[in-house]
Amino acid sequence: MSEKTSPRAEEARDDAVSYYVFEAPVRLWHWLTVGCMLVLMVTGYFIGRPLPSVSGEATYLFYMGYIRLVHFSAGMLFTVLLLGRIYWAFVGNHYSRELFIVPVWRRSWWQGVWYEVRWYLFLEKRPSGDIGHNPVAQAAMFGYFLMSVFMILTGFALFSEHSQYAIFAPFRYVVEFFYWTGGNSIDIHSWHRLGMWLIGAFIIGHVYMAIREDIMSNDTVISTMINGFRSHKFAKGKRDKEAS
Repeated sequence: MSEKTSPRAEEARDDAVSYYVFEAPVRLWHWLTVGCMLVLMVTGYFIGRPLPSVSGEATYLFYMGYIRLVHFSAGMLFTVLLLGRIYWAFVGNHYSRELFIVPVWRRSWWQGVWYEVRWYLFLEKRPSGDIGHNPVAQAAMFGYFLMSVFMILTGFALFSEHSQYAIFAPFRYVVEFFYWTGGNSIDIHSWHRLGMWLIGAFIIGHVYMAIREDIMSNDTVISTMINGFRSHKFAKGKRDKEAS
Protein backbone atom coordinates (compact mmCIF):
# COMPACT_ATOMS: atom_id res chain seq x y z
CA MET A 1 0.00 0.00 0.00
CA SER A 2 1.45 3.33 -1.01
CA GLU A 3 1.99 5.98 1.64
CA LYS A 4 0.16 9.26 1.04
CA THR A 5 1.65 12.58 2.05
CA SER A 6 0.20 16.06 2.06
CA PRO A 7 1.32 18.62 -0.54
CA ARG A 8 2.93 20.65 2.27
CA ALA A 9 4.97 17.63 3.40
CA GLU A 10 5.99 16.88 -0.18
CA GLU A 11 7.12 20.48 -0.64
CA ALA A 12 9.12 20.44 2.60
CA ARG A 13 10.78 17.18 1.61
CA ASP A 14 11.70 18.44 -1.84
CA ASP A 15 13.21 21.64 -0.44
CA ALA A 16 15.20 19.93 2.31
CA VAL A 17 18.97 20.29 1.92
CA SER A 18 21.36 18.48 4.27
CA TYR A 19 25.13 18.33 4.56
CA TYR A 20 27.05 15.63 6.41
CA VAL A 21 29.27 17.82 8.58
CA PHE A 22 30.25 15.99 11.76
CA GLU A 23 31.39 12.40 11.30
CA ALA A 24 30.74 9.76 13.97
CA PRO A 25 34.23 10.00 15.59
CA VAL A 26 33.84 13.78 15.93
CA ARG A 27 30.43 13.45 17.54
CA LEU A 28 31.68 10.70 19.86
CA TRP A 29 34.66 12.88 20.86
CA HIS A 30 32.36 15.83 21.53
CA TRP A 31 29.97 14.07 23.89
CA LEU A 32 32.62 12.04 25.71
CA THR A 33 34.63 15.23 26.18
CA VAL A 34 31.55 16.95 27.60
CA GLY A 35 31.25 14.17 30.17
CA CYS A 36 34.95 14.33 31.01
CA MET A 37 34.88 18.10 31.48
CA LEU A 38 31.90 17.93 33.82
CA VAL A 39 33.62 15.26 35.92
CA LEU A 40 36.93 17.13 35.88
CA MET A 41 35.38 20.44 36.91
CA VAL A 42 33.34 18.98 39.78
CA THR A 43 36.16 16.83 41.17
CA GLY A 44 38.75 19.55 40.48
CA TYR A 45 36.73 22.04 42.47
CA PHE A 46 36.71 19.77 45.51
CA ILE A 47 40.41 19.01 45.14
CA GLY A 48 41.04 22.76 45.38
CA ARG A 49 38.53 23.15 48.21
CA PRO A 50 38.67 19.81 50.05
CA LEU A 51 35.89 18.38 52.14
CA PRO A 52 36.11 19.01 55.91
CA SER A 53 38.54 16.71 57.70
CA VAL A 54 36.87 13.94 59.68
CA SER A 55 38.59 11.81 62.29
CA GLY A 56 38.29 8.06 61.97
CA GLU A 57 39.56 5.03 60.09
CA ALA A 58 40.81 6.09 56.63
CA THR A 59 39.41 2.91 55.09
CA TYR A 60 35.90 4.28 55.55
CA LEU A 61 36.72 7.97 55.04
CA PHE A 62 38.68 7.83 51.79
CA TYR A 63 36.41 10.36 50.06
CA MET A 64 39.13 12.71 48.82
CA GLY A 65 41.14 9.74 47.61
CA TYR A 66 38.22 8.59 45.48
CA ILE A 67 37.64 12.13 44.20
CA ARG A 68 41.29 12.37 43.13
CA LEU A 69 41.09 8.94 41.49
CA VAL A 70 38.05 9.95 39.45
CA HIS A 71 39.71 13.26 38.53
CA PHE A 72 42.93 11.61 37.35
CA SER A 73 41.04 8.92 35.42
CA ALA A 74 38.86 11.52 33.67
CA GLY A 75 41.96 13.58 32.89
CA MET A 76 43.67 10.62 31.22
CA LEU A 77 40.55 9.83 29.19
CA PHE A 78 40.28 13.52 28.25
CA THR A 79 43.87 13.40 26.96
CA VAL A 80 43.29 10.26 24.90
CA LEU A 81 40.15 11.79 23.39
CA LEU A 82 42.02 14.97 22.43
CA LEU A 83 44.79 12.97 20.77
CA GLY A 84 42.15 10.99 18.89
CA ARG A 85 40.49 14.22 17.78
CA ILE A 86 43.81 15.57 16.48
CA TYR A 87 44.35 12.32 14.58
CA TRP A 88 40.90 12.56 13.02
CA ALA A 89 41.69 16.06 11.79
CA PHE A 90 44.16 14.42 9.39
CA VAL A 91 41.96 11.54 8.19
CA GLY A 92 38.44 12.99 8.45
CA ASN A 93 36.54 15.34 6.17
CA HIS A 94 37.50 19.00 5.78
CA TYR A 95 35.05 20.05 8.49
CA SER A 96 37.00 17.98 11.01
CA ARG A 97 40.16 20.05 10.54
CA GLU A 98 38.75 23.58 10.31
CA LEU A 99 39.07 23.99 14.09
CA PHE A 100 42.83 23.46 13.95
CA ILE A 101 43.58 25.73 10.99
CA VAL A 102 42.28 29.25 11.58
CA PRO A 103 42.91 31.29 8.38
CA VAL A 104 43.84 34.55 10.08
CA TRP A 105 45.85 35.51 6.98
CA ARG A 106 42.67 35.77 4.90
CA ARG A 107 40.83 39.06 4.72
CA SER A 108 37.56 37.24 4.05
CA TRP A 109 37.92 35.39 7.37
CA TRP A 110 38.21 38.64 9.31
CA GLN A 111 35.23 40.01 7.42
CA GLY A 112 33.35 36.91 8.51
CA VAL A 113 34.38 37.50 12.12
CA TRP A 114 33.08 41.07 12.00
CA TYR A 115 29.83 39.92 10.38
CA GLU A 116 29.28 37.25 13.07
CA VAL A 117 29.97 39.76 15.85
CA ARG A 118 27.30 42.04 14.40
CA TRP A 119 24.96 39.05 14.07
CA TYR A 120 25.45 38.10 17.71
CA LEU A 121 24.81 41.72 18.71
CA PHE A 122 21.53 41.69 16.73
CA LEU A 123 22.88 44.22 14.24
CA GLU A 124 22.43 41.89 11.25
CA LYS A 125 19.09 40.50 10.09
CA ARG A 126 20.36 37.26 8.59
CA PRO A 127 23.01 34.72 9.66
CA SER A 128 25.99 34.03 7.46
CA GLY A 129 24.86 30.50 6.63
CA ASP A 130 28.21 28.76 7.15
CA ILE A 131 27.94 25.00 6.76
CA GLY A 132 30.72 24.23 9.23
CA HIS A 133 31.78 26.52 12.05
CA ASN A 134 31.44 30.24 11.51
CA PRO A 135 34.65 32.30 11.99
CA VAL A 136 33.86 33.30 15.59
CA ALA A 137 33.06 29.71 16.59
CA GLN A 138 36.16 28.54 14.75
CA ALA A 139 38.39 30.94 16.68
CA ALA A 140 36.68 30.07 19.98
CA MET A 141 37.14 26.33 19.44
CA PHE A 142 40.78 26.85 18.48
CA GLY A 143 41.27 28.74 21.74
CA TYR A 144 39.54 25.89 23.56
CA PHE A 145 41.99 23.38 22.09
CA LEU A 146 44.93 25.50 23.20
CA MET A 147 43.44 25.74 26.69
CA SER A 148 42.93 21.96 26.71
CA VAL A 149 46.61 21.42 25.96
CA PHE A 150 47.50 23.86 28.75
CA MET A 151 45.26 21.99 31.20
CA ILE A 152 46.79 18.66 30.22
CA LEU A 153 50.34 19.96 30.67
CA THR A 154 49.69 21.58 34.05
CA GLY A 155 47.50 18.73 35.26
CA PHE A 156 50.02 16.02 34.50
CA ALA A 157 52.78 18.25 35.85
CA LEU A 158 51.02 18.25 39.22
CA PHE A 159 50.45 14.50 38.95
CA SER A 160 54.09 13.82 38.05
CA GLU A 161 55.26 15.26 41.37
CA HIS A 162 53.76 12.26 43.16
CA SER A 163 54.11 9.60 40.46
CA GLN A 164 57.01 7.22 39.89
CA TYR A 165 55.83 6.10 36.45
CA ALA A 166 58.25 6.95 33.64
CA ILE A 167 55.45 7.95 31.29
CA PHE A 168 54.79 11.05 33.42
CA ALA A 169 58.47 12.00 33.77
CA PRO A 170 58.45 14.43 30.78
CA PHE A 171 55.82 16.55 32.53
CA ARG A 172 58.33 17.34 35.26
CA TYR A 173 59.88 19.77 32.80
CA VAL A 174 56.72 21.83 33.22
CA VAL A 175 57.32 21.85 36.98
CA GLU A 176 60.93 22.86 36.43
CA PHE A 177 59.81 25.65 34.11
CA PHE A 178 57.61 27.13 36.85
CA TYR A 179 60.47 26.89 39.35
CA TRP A 180 62.79 28.50 36.79
CA THR A 181 60.39 31.46 36.48
CA GLY A 182 60.38 31.88 40.26
CA GLY A 183 57.17 29.99 40.96
CA ASN A 184 56.40 26.68 42.59
CA SER A 185 53.88 23.86 42.63
CA ILE A 186 51.20 26.11 44.10
CA ASP A 187 51.51 28.40 41.08
CA ILE A 188 50.91 25.44 38.77
CA HIS A 189 47.81 24.59 40.77
CA SER A 190 46.59 28.20 40.58
CA TRP A 191 47.03 28.38 36.81
CA HIS A 192 45.39 24.98 36.42
CA ARG A 193 42.42 26.15 38.48
CA LEU A 194 42.18 29.40 36.52
CA GLY A 195 42.03 27.31 33.36
CA MET A 196 39.08 25.42 34.84
CA TRP A 197 37.13 28.65 35.29
CA LEU A 198 38.02 29.85 31.78
CA ILE A 199 36.79 26.57 30.29
CA GLY A 200 33.65 26.94 32.39
CA ALA A 201 33.07 30.38 30.86
CA PHE A 202 33.69 28.91 27.41
CA ILE A 203 31.08 26.20 28.04
CA ILE A 204 28.47 28.80 29.00
CA GLY A 205 29.16 30.83 25.85
CA HIS A 206 29.27 27.70 23.69
CA VAL A 207 25.91 26.43 24.91
CA TYR A 208 24.32 29.87 24.58
CA MET A 209 25.52 30.35 20.99
CA ALA A 210 24.48 26.82 19.98
CA ILE A 211 20.94 27.28 21.33
CA ARG A 212 20.72 30.81 19.89
CA GLU A 213 21.81 29.67 16.43
CA ASP A 214 19.42 26.71 16.52
CA ILE A 215 16.54 29.11 17.21
CA MET A 216 17.46 32.13 15.08
CA SER A 217 19.42 30.77 12.12
CA ASN A 218 18.23 28.84 9.10
CA ASP A 219 20.31 25.74 9.93
CA THR A 220 20.14 23.00 12.51
CA VAL A 221 22.87 23.16 15.16
CA ILE A 222 22.24 20.97 18.21
CA SER A 223 20.81 18.05 16.24
CA THR A 224 23.83 18.25 13.93
CA MET A 225 26.06 17.12 16.79
CA ILE A 226 23.73 14.15 17.29
CA ASN A 227 23.10 12.88 13.76
CA GLY A 228 25.96 14.63 11.95
CA PHE A 229 23.76 16.36 9.35
CA ARG A 230 23.30 20.11 9.02
CA SER A 231 19.95 20.83 7.42
CA HIS A 232 18.23 23.98 6.22
CA LYS A 233 15.02 24.56 8.15
CA PHE A 234 13.60 26.83 5.45
CA ALA A 235 13.70 26.57 1.69
CA LYS A 236 15.51 29.29 -0.20
CA GLY A 237 13.46 32.46 -0.04
CA LYS A 238 11.07 31.21 2.63
CA ARG A 239 13.22 32.46 5.49
CA ASP A 240 12.75 36.03 4.32
CA LYS A 241 8.98 35.56 4.16
CA GLU A 242 8.94 34.10 7.67
CA ALA A 243 11.02 37.00 9.02
CA SER A 244 9.00 39.70 7.27
